[in-house]
Amino acid sequence: MFKLPELSYAYDALEPYIDAKTMELHYTKHHQAYVNNLNAAIENYPDLQNFTLEEIICNLKNMPDPVKTAIEDNAGGHLNHSMFWTMMTKNSKAKPYNKLEKEINKIWGNFDKFKEEFSNQAKKVFGSGWAWLSLSKSGKLIISSTHNQDNPLENGLKPILGLDVWEHAYYLKYQNKRVDYIQAWWQVVNWQQIEENYNKYI
Repeated sequence: MFKLPELSYAYDALEPYIDAKTMELHYTKHHQAYVNNLNAAIENYPDLQNFTLEEIICNLKNMPDPVKTAIEDNAGGHLNHSMFWTMMTKNSKAKPYNKLEKEINKIWGNFDKFKEEFSNQAKKVFGSGWAWLSLSKSGKLIISSTHNQDNPLENGLKPILGLDVWEHAYYLKYQNKRVDYIQAWWQVVNWQQIEENYNKYI
């Protein structure tokens, strides 16, 4: 059965960009709910309890019909958030480096242009969802978005960087100002982890 992963930093570690109360509620309430609901959905399916989150997401079409939707929503929510926590840090470097930096510069020209396109993708998400930087099947970096708790793995992509733009991720501090939240989030991106994510797939 699935469990909530441990955070590697305190709730207030990402202040002032991500406030402590939002982090606490996001982690202990929203993420925990996805874990609880996923475990409830697979409770009567012992074989699924041996799957990894990635295996579940990549095999959604084969999930039992009675719980398929619950599994998709909650496995996606669990996976997305488990990744999201690792993608942020209190000691953020200003921008990517090494292989990822070179590839971003190759495709977008420079980091600022990449950052602008990614931010615009996050701004355009209608309702709840995520913005992503992923690696395509052909090995190219692409920017995309998903609705609700869908994950790029469902579309054959390998997620490297993701931004949660559900209102619960920012509303206490930023209210309806998603743009301000997106701009602030760049200050806590864990580029070391993103580089590791990228290297894992190339």
